[in-house]
Amino acid sequence: MAQEPQNQADQNAGPVFSIEKLYVRDASIEVPNAPAIFTERTTPQINVELGNAVQKVQEDIFDITIKVTVTAKIEDKVAFLVEVTQAGIFAIRNVPAENLEPILAVACPNILFPYAREAISDMVTRAGFMPVLLNPINFEALYLQQQQQAAQAAGAPN
Repeated sequence: MAQEPQNQADQNAGPVFSIEKLYVRDASIEVPNAPAIFTERTTPQINVELGNAVQKVQEDIFDITIKVTVTAKIEDKVAFLVEVTQAGIFAIRNVPAENLEPILAVACPNILFPYAREAISDMVTRAGFMPVLLNPINFEALYLQQQQQAAQAAGAPN
């Protein structure tokens, strides 16, 4: 019986999705107005910014990052600024091309976000503030919104 070439066997195999490594790429916290900020009794206003990036490391190996920045202000003074870049290396094989982008933009960030959320809460607490518990993020809705905006921009006359 003839053995199939390795490439042929890979093509006949089912889809593969695996987490190879989860790690914190970067984390920082600043409390620029300490110690005076700790005497304030007003609840800070919280602003959250989110970004993500995809980097192809090797064939079928991707490094995905989400960067979460949380800024807390009391009036015009920054109480704290915390930034976490949570990353993961994912192996994704035998997935149709049209399904790869949603996996990279939705499934992988959904896996990473709880780790970033925990790191932010821990850092804020260690800085002397009440924990910040970020609400879950619907990465699918964000992805669909980006797709819709891209489609509108492509269809809009200049």
